[in-house]
Amino acid sequence: MIIDCAVYQEGRRRPGELALADAFEATEDDNAFVWIGLYEPDEREFDAVAREFNLHELAVEDAIKAHQRPKLEVYDDTLFVVLKTARYLEAEETVEFGEIMLFIGPQFVVAVRHKPASELRGVRKEIESRPDLLRFGPGAVLYAILDRVVDDYLPVIEGLDQDIKEVEKQVFSQEGHNPAERIYMLKREVIEFHQSTAPLAEPLDRLVRGQVPLLHQDMPEYFRDVQDHLLRVVEQVNAFRDLLTSVLQANLTQVALRQNEVGMQQNADVRKISAWVAIVAVPTMIAGIYGMNFEHMPELRWVLGYPLALLAMALACAGLYRAFKRNGWL
Repeated sequence: MIIDCAVYQEGRRRPGELALADAFEATEDDNAFVWIGLYEPDEREFDAVAREFNLHELAVEDAIKAHQRPKLEVYDDTLFVVLKTARYLEAEETVEFGEIMLFIGPQFVVAVRHKPASELRGVRKEIESRPDLLRFGPGAVLYAILDRVVDDYLPVIEGLDQDIKEVEKQVFSQEGHNPAERIYMLKREVIEFHQSTAPLAEPLDRLVRGQVPLLHQDMPEYFRDVQDHLLRVVEQVNAFRDLLTSVLQANLTQVALRQNEVGMQQNADVRKISAWVAIVAVPTMIAGIYGMNFEHMPELRWVLGYPLALLAMALACAGLYRAFKRNGWL
């Protein structure tokens, strides 16, 4: 749907509403351009905008389907810019990603937004309060949107940083369940965040160097400030990736150590059980033999036979106990 459609001339917004059918004609005035904002348009809805400004069919297809990586392409006299937006969802500990596609011509800006992140209504109000900047034309709108998108990365950085600190503490506290699943989930979010931010560095570098046509000659210095913020974000995301890799390795090492400890304890328990079984087996064997009551066993008619049998049992058990104790089985 079309969120807003307005004409700007000499850095100021013209009063009144502007119909889409009159948008292109409105740009024929000197130092005037049109800024149209759309939110998740379908193919039929966006077709009218594409025909009004003669947008390239390949760029139009990308804008409708979304799921593009950050990039900047030039189609004839139109720039096509793809930006990945992001916002941190505290409850789910996830990052929600969206996209903004910008079609920028000499006298128009068409912004197509997907997903709620980086809402542009506030951007429009802020830039409208800066007529000195808005007089630079569509390039000023590109700067304002880039600045908002990159600034919105900072709360995501803070949220991920807090989650990583929590999972790091959980790993080394050795309390609760194994945090491996949470580490993997965070690592996936960080990787996806890196894929959404790092590719933007190259288009920004081109903007800073003034290698992109159609933009005002004074705009590169503004893009340099956005580039500085983006590079900080990318560096922090890279640090998160390395840190999560280290945390995961530490967690796996601790899990392996705990398994070894459990295995060693099980082995010790088996040795103890085996030792006691061996000790008990001696008197059991002797008692079993005497329990058969053979008539011709001389020990049965001997007065000391019974005490000697008990003494033999005791000595055998004591000897086995001492031997097992010496070997660490008991």
